[in-house]
Amino acid sequence: MKVVLLKELEGYGSMGDVINVKDGFARNYLIPRGIALPATEANLRHMQSILSQRARKLQKEKEKAQELARRLEGLLLELRRKVGEKGKLFGSVTSQEIAQALKEKGFELDRKKVYIKHPIKDVGMYTVTLKLHPEVSVDIKVEVKAGD
Repeated sequence: MKVVLLKELEGYGSMGDVINVKDGFARNYLIPRGIALPATEANLRHMQSILSQRARKLQKEKEKAQELARRLEGLLLELRRKVGEKGKLFGSVTSQEIAQALKEKGFELDRKKVYIKHPIKDVGMYTVTLKLHPEVSVDIKVEVKAGD
């Protein structure tokens, strides 16, 4: 039986793929669980419209991420932290603190999108990567200074 997948099915295909499976597998498992629909002309047209809408939405998200990346390019964040002897920080600078500093500069960004390559435990200049979209990332500079 030919079915069109509504979700990704490991080992078979991804959303929108038309696959050939045994009748019992389709009738008893895939269709009742909402994983697939019979591959009729109407269902195929419906799936194509869903895929095109999804592609437009993903393109808009990517364009927004690219615009944000252009605005963030060359940004320098200054963070002041308590330091001990030899310029060592008490603790380390976290992605949450960087996200908060970005928010104070007017950029609303989730802390999960902030990637710190190595823990920031000393005073100095660091490069931090912001993953704004699966295909869009930007590097910013973070300068940690002694203070407070």
